Amino acid sequence: MSEDLFERVIRGEVPADVVFQDETTFAFRDIRPQARVHVLVVPRQRYRNLAELAAGDPQLLSDVVATARRVAELEGILESGYRVVFNTDADAGQTVFHVHAHVLGGEPLGFFGAHEG
Repeated sequence: MSEDLFERVIRGEVPADVVFQDETTFAFRDIRPQARVHVLVVPRQRYRNLAELAAGDPQLLSDVVATARRVAELEGILESGYRVVFNTDADAGQTVFHVHAHVLGGEPLGFFGAHEG
């Protein structure tokens, strides 16, 4: 696989507003926030999407989820509530094919997945 944007962000080649990082994960603010708090949590090791990560390294998936919780704590939304979203592949809206979790909160988010029609 060729290098992706998130690998460049993790290495510091692309500027990012870093919220948290540890040995296995890297969290930074989304450049097009969809809520008052919108932070991306990326595993340092690249997997294409959630399914690939879950099959390839369940412990790393657990680390990503634990970092999402840590981000919620750091951002002051742990108690009020937050949403963690993984978009898996293009039809779901994934645009960077390096698995990442969106941590959203800081305001009422409304119902998720409501579809009229």
